[in-house]
Amino acid sequence: MSDTLAAIETGTLPRGEVVISVRGLTSGFGDVNVIENLDLDAYSGEILGVVGASGTGKTVLLRTILGLLPKRAGRIEIFGVDVETCTAAEREAIDRRLGVMFQLGALFSSLTVLQNVQVPMREHLNLSQGLMDELARLKLDLVGLPPSAATKFPSELSGGMTKRAGLARALALDPEIVFLDEPTSGLDPIGAADFDQLIETLRDTLGLTVFMVTHDLDSLHTACDRIAVLADRRVLIEGSFAEMLEFEHPWVRRYFRGPRARGLVSV
Repeated sequence: MSDTLAAIETGTLPRGEVVISVRGLTSGFGDVNVIENLDLDAYSGEILGVVGASGTGKTVLLRTILGLLPKRAGRIEIFGVDVETCTAAEREAIDRRLGVMFQLGALFSSLTVLQNVQVPMREHLNLSQGLMDELARLKLDLVGLPPSAATKFPSELSGGMTKRAGLARALALDPEIVFLDEPTSGLDPIGAADFDQLIETLRDTLGLTVFMVTHDLDSLHTACDRIAVLADRRVLIEGSFAEMLEFEHPWVRRYFRGPRARGLVSV
């Protein structure tokens, strides 16, 4: 195993190191390239917000990085390893260090919350049922769910509880990188703010890197260290919220300085 993967296994990732590197990435559906020749880096310990108009390829980018959608061109490195040319053992080691929370939670409806959290454990680890129960309950507590949530089915959960259960499952294997797809969509402003605060707390306490696809201006303003704006099939600009305000592009200006942003910035 490479030195980089050995470092991944022991959890020794320096803050500020490039942990995801995307170069010249092209991906899409059918005859259409949704993203084309796209470059982007994510750094250890940061919360990176990926934003763009509907259809600009935010979720396509996330799914292509994860290997759920095949790329058509370009290079993707995670923890310094090319995910296309690495061995199956290296890829499995990388996947164990990634957690994913899909939009709307994507919980299995026939499983309880506790069983949902245990799915990654059953796939990647060889643990007794008792130990999995204990670890899954710890993850539920970590994301702020009460013990009573463990035996509930997804249909019995509120929207906010569903999000937290999905996050608990994403954290099941103690990953270094967590991918979040629209984590605050459908939540009321208080619930969304609480979730943003939870993400920040988990990043700080667990040393996570967070790759977050979002439309939520408040999340971008309060939780994200950097923002990457997708437009014209590529990353148009990346930087801080303040840098977004200074960027003279019609969509970027309308999004970050429009009517919905007036509580965040002076216009």
